[in-house]
Amino acid sequence: MQRRTLLAAALSTTVAGTLGAVGISAAEAATLDPSLPPGGNFDLSVWSLQLPSGSPGKPDTISPSRLEGGYTNSSFFWTDKNDGSMTFWAPEKGVTTPNSKYARSELREMNPNGSVADWTLAGNHTLSAQLRVVSVTKNVAVGQVKLGTGGTSTKPLAELYYRPNGDIFFGTQNSPDASGQTLHKVGNVALGVKWTYVLNVTGSRLNLTVNGTRTSYPIPSAFNPYRQYFKAGSYNQSSSESTTNGAKVKFYGLTVQHG
Repeated sequence: MQRRTLLAAALSTTVAGTLGAVGISAAEAATLDPSLPPGGNFDLSVWSLQLPSGSPGKPDTISPSRLEGGYTNSSFFWTDKNDGSMTFWAPEKGVTTPNSKYARSELREMNPNGSVADWTLAGNHTLSAQLRVVSVTKNVAVGQVKLGTGGTSTKPLAELYYRPNGDIFFGTQNSPDASGQTLHKVGNVALGVKWTYVLNVTGSRLNLTVNGTRTSYPIPSAFNPYRQYFKAGSYNQSSSESTTNGAKVKFYGLTVQHG
């Protein structure tokens, strides 16, 4: 675990200083060890994992301690043996949460003490990642700001989507009770090519940086009573009876910061 601790520190410094502009350096990305489970290369002490397996309406959930202890799943969550990336696979057919019809292999933010993350809009909250999408049928969410406590809505405040043609869209929710999102095209990266995002929430603004290009969006005041948390991974946005089609996403860097 000493290697994981050192790597996590290196990635945290890099993300804080440069990810929004130039991304994680090739040298630091190369320090990912393909022989280690995801929890050996990444600091997963502040994440739980939701899988597309389990019983109807009750997906399997893996705790931070299990992730830190070396958990891997050959079907849905593993380390790529070639490049060390943390790999998520979400098929079109799988167990879903009660409020979604789509399967996911996705991390859910937690607190260091093991409780669920549930932070206010006040402050400065940042999710940073380097990733590449290997396959996707229609649409995959690779990062989210999700509504926590404070009201009855379970919708995301914002979702970052990737499509098969390389288009990247940022979906912002208009109000907690509205079903629709406003979609903003924020970039295009060819399938299989690495890219970076920095998703920042500060007060009444959503700030997004994709490959160094920054955009900013207002948060409607109706969201003020709600607390929030981050999600990241492969949240497949299509469903069918196929267990072979779906979305595969590989992460080379992933950090969360609150201030």
